[in-house]
Amino acid sequence: MKFPKVSKTLSRATASHAGRITLVAVPVGIIAASLLGGVAQGAVPVSFAVSGSQFQIGASQLEGTGFSQYAGVATDTEGVEHTVAIANIKSATLSDLCQSVITETPLGTVGVLIKAGGDGKPATATDLQIGMTGLKGDASFGQIRIGVDASTVNTDAKGSAGDFAQDSDTISIANLQQTAWSTQASVFTLTGMTLELTDGSQGCF
Repeated sequence: MKFPKVSKTLSRATASHAGRITLVAVPVGIIAASLLGGVAQGAVPVSFAVSGSQFQIGASQLEGTGFSQYAGVATDTEGVEHTVAIANIKSATLSDLCQSVITETPLGTVGVLIKAGGDGKPATATDLQIGMTGLKGDASFGQIRIGVDASTVNTDAKGSAGDFAQDSDTISIANLQQTAWSTQASVFTLTGMTLELTDGSQGCF
């Protein structure tokens, strides 16, 4: 899977630096392959074996505080390592959340489509850690720092010393479209959740 290069345009506000970004490769992201997650461990690799399927996440709006992002690895049960961008968000709300995953089974292709956070009652999450491979959306960051050492980011979870990272006090993403291997959270509340089995032809985007 190939993703276009990320384009960035940064603008200065009165008391903070805000970044307007169309993200299509690795910067930030959200949500889960598994809706039951553990507390983020702070390790550079994702701290559980991932399945063999990536999944899609969509949301009309993400609002978060306490953000960082750096490189990492997600390892599946066969021992295959998948390069990911690890994103951490201390607290997040997600409006019109959608998650879809497609799996090949002995009975054919099966999809799972989950929706939540609609009708003005967004889903919420705390201590999110996501291992992702692609993201697209319109993003703005408050008090962003780009190029910090991954071991010194302003979140509890940190990367390896010497690695490139970025962090910010706040993050906002409109029209979120994300592809990921994993996520974990200390608390994930999905308001108005619905789950539907599909033939795999219906995704979030």
